[in-house]
Parts: sequence; structure tokens; C-alpha cells
Amino acid sequence: MPDEPRPVAKVIPLRNNSGTVQAMAPTADDMKCWLEAVAEKQDREAFAHIYRFLAPRLVSFLGRSGLSGAEAEEVAQEALAALWRRASSYDPRQGAVSTWVFTIARNLRIDRARRAARATAGIEAIGRETPDVEPSAEDTQLAAERDEKVRRAMATLSPEQATVLRLSFFSEKPHAEIARELSIPLGTVKSRTRLAMAKIRAILEQEL
Repeated sequence: MPDEPRPVAKVIPLRNNSGTVQAMAPTADDMKCWLEAVAEKQDREAFAHIYRFLAPRLVSFLGRSGLSGAEAEEVAQEALAALWRRASSYDPRQGAVSTWVFTIARNLRIDRARRAARATAGIEAIGRETPDVEPSAEDTQLAAERDEKVRRAMATLSPEQATVLRLSFFSEKPHAEIARELSIPLGTVKSRTRLAMAKIRAILEQEL
């Protein structure tokens, strides 16, 4: 006898008080059915159902955790890409599909924060004085490698961004003083510093 067809997940429209359709509300069984289709057949339509329901919720969740809008969208995309790749590893005994995906997103956010912290520490370490304790040969080598990575990353900045970053981190000047010294608005100093840091972090994260 031929195999019985897989039951099709039903999607229920959510409505607000005015009766306008806001979103689609699949059940836990619907999500499980779609994920099984992704795992077994790389079913793109099933994945699209999951994506449409979870993507905005992941972005909102990640935004509340402190990420910017762009960062939240990026991590949400990474989490859903991981769902596509790892669908077969899902274990229903560990919770609902949505719980599993939110856990993936949370772990990705934590990993991102740790990489950013290491990258920032590398930038700031260049401007610090040499410690009183004599470093070991291994420490010296690691410090040299770290400094070289930061210098390569600094070389990719525009002259304006590099100048602001050097004055801020290496000369330890406050933003207001930098603005007066360069005769530019304080907001420009802050935006150049933010953009420069984001670019350097992205470069250093690729090498960690």
C-alpha cells in the first residue's frame, strides 16, 4: 500500500480588536510538521511557513536583549539558517520547535557579545601601558599577534575614522575634546567612533 500522505499543517489567522488580520498562528504540531518536512525533504515551503512566523518574533526578542535593529535581524537570520541546516537534530522531548529556535538565537547572541568583547579588549589593550610584571614569551607572542591584527584592521578605516579612534582610545581624550580639537560636531565624533569600532570588530571577529 502506498504511504499515507503527511497531514498538512493548518494556519489560523490572528485578528486584532478591529478584526484586521495581523499574523498567522500555527500550532505546536504545525511547527513540528513543518520542521520534519524541512529535515526529511528540505521542503522550502515548510521552511517559509516557519520563517514567516518566527522571524519577526526573533527580531523582537533579540531587540529586547539589547541588540540594534540591524544586529537583531542579522542574528535572527543566522538562527533560522541554523534551523534549516540542523532540522534533523531537533528533539521534541526538549521542547517546542519555537523554544528550540529561540534557544539557538540566544546562544548566537551570547557568542556575538563574547566575540565583540574580545575584539574591543584587543583595541583597548594597544593603548594601555606596559604592565610591571615581565610578560612570558607566550604572552609576548600573543600580544604581538593581537596588535598586528588590530593594526591591519585600523588600516582599513577612513582617515577621518582612524583619527577619531586614535584620539579616543590611544590618547584617551573624551569625545567633547576631540570635537573641539578637530572642529567637528560632537555627534560626528560619536558616529565616526561607532562606525570605526563596528568595522574593526567585524574584521577581528573573522580572525578569532
